[in-house]
Amino acid sequence: MASANEGFRGTTVICVRRDGKVVMAGDGQVSHGNTILKKGARKVRRLHDDKVLTGFAGSTADAFTLFERFEGRLKELKSNLTRASVKLAQEWRTDKALRRLDALLLVADGEKTFLITGSGDVIEPDEGVIAIGSGGPFAQAAAIALLKHTSLSAREIAETAMETAAGICVYTNETVTLEELG
Repeated sequence: MASANEGFRGTTVICVRRDGKVVMAGDGQVSHGNTILKKGARKVRRLHDDKVLTGFAGSTADAFTLFERFEGRLKELKSNLTRASVKLAQEWRTDKALRRLDALLLVADGEKTFLITGSGDVIEPDEGVIAIGSGGPFAQAAAIALLKHTSLSAREIAETAMETAAGICVYTNETVTLEELG
């Protein structure tokens, strides 16, 4: 997992589940080298009639291409998040054009969360939390501790985890987009 995040500097996206709610949050910083180009980018979105949350780390254009493909798979497979995730990962890995795309995706609905990679991985987290990007490990560690040792809501955990990541990772800022289901 660490190797997948190494190439993606410049973002933090986290997904947290608790008490029937799922929250996905992403920071807004866009960096190029050592320069901040934008502070309010939107890296977390809703798809499929607002029933699915998605977030990305990596190239924006590549992520939008993958979002379109993923939404097509969701429609084709009648909203089955698991099958749509596997189909996208298979297509991403085997298609010559898609194989070159440089991104990681988090997807979640009311029941499941997955990390999808271009190497064919579809990973469902054990802990009810998963994060990607350069600040992902910091946000994920904070969220796991908060899940285990507090009664905070999924939203509060995601917000605090993003604050923690922004305080540690120079490629993550405190401008956060947050989406919630449930």
